[in-house]
Parts: sequence; C-alpha cells; structure tokens
Amino acid sequence: MNATKDMLIAEILRLDRNLAGLLMGHGLHCVGCMMANNETLEQACQVHGVDADLLLNDINAYLDSTRALKE
Repeated sequence: MNATKDMLIAEILRLDRNLAGLLMGHGLHCVGCMMANNETLEQACQVHGVDADLLLNDINAYLDSTRALKE
C-alpha cells in the first residue's frame, strides 16, 4: 500500500514505524504529537512549510524499497 496526501500522519506511521525518521528529516516533528491522529500529511506539510509532493515521493520510494526486500 502506498501513502497518499490525505492519509493521517498516524496512518502513515502504521504502514512502517521507520517512516518517523523520514518525516522528522523533512521537518515534520509531529510524529509523537496528538495532531498525528487528526492531521493529514498534506495539512501537516502546509503547517510546517514542507513540500508535500516531495515528501510523499520519498515516503512511497521507501515503502517500495522495503517491499522489494521482502519479496
């Protein structure tokens, strides 16, 4: 499953807990915040001035690479 901009931060973290480091590396430090349960990736990016498309691309590239390793 790939991530989308309308997914909640918490949903994205449930895809793979290691995505927390990637999100924080992009400036989204809300991974442990209560807002993670209520804020979509796109909303969080807007609040923090992060390019949502670039981050989403990195998230899905990471997910694709981990899936490839499992096959």
